[in-house]
Amino acid sequence: MLTGWLAGGHEAGEFTVVDPFLKQAPAGVTLLREIPPGPPFDVVLLGFKPQQIAEAAAPVVGAIGPQTVVLSILAGVELATLRARFPQAGAIVRVMPNLAAALGKSPIGLFGDGDTGARAVVDCLMAPLGTAEWLAGEDLMDVVTALAGSGPAFVYRLIDALAAGAAALGLPRDQADRLALGMVEGAGALAAASPFAPGELADKVASPGGTTRAGLDVLDADGRLAALMADTLRAARDRGAEMAAEARARS
Repeated sequence: MLTGWLAGGHEAGEFTVVDPFLKQAPAGVTLLREIPPGPPFDVVLLGFKPQQIAEAAAPVVGAIGPQTVVLSILAGVELATLRARFPQAGAIVRVMPNLAAALGKSPIGLFGDGDTGARAVVDCLMAPLGTAEWLAGEDLMDVVTALAGSGPAFVYRLIDALAAGAAALGLPRDQADRLALGMVEGAGALAAASPFAPGELADKVASPGGTTRAGLDVLDADGRLAALMADTLRAARDRGAEMAAEARARS
């Protein structure tokens, strides 16, 4: 996220990173080992392991005041748990991006409390990182975590499987890897720029009786691909709910 903000035009001097282990921060970004005494920060981003909330939250409290917007990327840690830890915060917003935030290409799920002014601050911060969506309910954060947060890993597995399939049919694996990656990159860019939904694009690529249709018939048979993806996202979503329960128990 920091890489995305700097690439998006934010000045390095706007940011302070507090990390006891990080060896070096980007040029111009202040790197501290612990939170300093002083006035509260305008925005605080929580970025540690969800299991560490009990011990990690305490040192952060002094950096938060009534004007502070707290952003949390802690998967499975619910708003109520965060509010109990940081009752003085002006607003608390759960944020679910993925690593593509560094490129300004991340889908981002948002849910939180606070007034419209706090939401405007969050919208401004998210703009350089990708496409942000405010969610209607917090329960949807687990779904967004599965889709947008964990989703890249599922896509990488699909790319790998496509390349492995081509290699099994005789294409050298290094060529298969390059072609599969280039194909997915181009297909994603086209889908992002197209007025048609991805499902419609798939049908437009496929000519009746052609090679693409033959492959789609395999993927579509008995809804097998849709069922596999639903099962994949359900497993990730349910783990998010379990993590939320574990965080509540620790709070």
